[in-house]
Amino acid sequence: MRAVFLDFGSVTRGDIDCAALERAVSPWQYYHDSSESEVLERIREAEVIVSNKVFIGRVAITAARNLKLICVAATGYNNVDLAAASERSIPVCNVRGYATPSVVQHVFMLMLNLARHFVDYQELVKRGGWQTSQFFCPLDFGIRELCGKTLGIIGYGELGHAVANVAQAFGMKVQIAEHKNKLPRPGRTLFDEVLQQADFITLHCPLSRETQHLMSRKEFELMQSSAYLINTARGGLVNETDLLESLSLGRIAGAAIDVIQEEPPSKDNPILRQQPANLIVTPHIAWASRESRQRLLELLADNIKNFFQHKSFNQVTDTDSKIV
Repeated sequence: MRAVFLDFGSVTRGDIDCAALERAVSPWQYYHDSSESEVLERIREAEVIVSNKVFIGRVAITAARNLKLICVAATGYNNVDLAAASERSIPVCNVRGYATPSVVQHVFMLMLNLARHFVDYQELVKRGGWQTSQFFCPLDFGIRELCGKTLGIIGYGELGHAVANVAQAFGMKVQIAEHKNKLPRPGRTLFDEVLQQADFITLHCPLSRETQHLMSRKEFELMQSSAYLINTARGGLVNETDLLESLSLGRIAGAAIDVIQEEPPSKDNPILRQQPANLIVTPHIAWASRESRQRLLELLADNIKNFFQHKSFNQVTDTDSKIV
């Protein structure tokens, strides 16, 4: 048995226990990262491949003659050619639910930063603004409370539910968006109405043909000028050109994003080059608590162990990419 982790460096900084993986299958070959040109040779004899973001395409799947299982060390699996895997009857599995507490904390950290201008006030202190203030409390930036505000949630799977629970603890009103251009199910609100009424919009849906550029100019124009967008899901859900335009023109009050379409970004990426004052960007770290990364490896190990023991495991299906 040979198992290969193609980009182990993407999930650890030396702080993760691999014992569960070692118990599930052995031996392992852990690579810090793998370039496209290195993948073929590294997986040629492998029976199990694990990848977080390294692309596993048709050529690689065909070349791995002993391959039995492909594991994605994430929830999103657009880095695997599912059709090619299916043609060889090789199951693909992903990991779900491992990062929920970490992502929820990050969502509210971003939301609170937007509402209370935490970074702006921290910078004010660093440059001496408090020290030279006429009053004990400088009011240079507006501060808003979350209590009483409306939070619109787009994508109501495990993450959406968890965010809703915390929002209610803050005293927020929660609206769950129905799919675009669909009549609302019980407990849901028309998509456009959520955009029009919410003080904050948070995205928790997968990236698919249905959700590509889910938020573009039309949607930003529906939002209140005092509203904020939070995206910790996938960069492709947001048309970044339209977002920058809407921020600069004041169509919306601000945005906080943990994901962009190009990751890692180039030095001249427009989001980072133009980054306006009302935009907060974090580098895809919402999921990345140590506890979350440890759960990820343990759930990966469960998938592998259950596969070889002919038990139920978290196999990807065509329905997994549908918005809920």
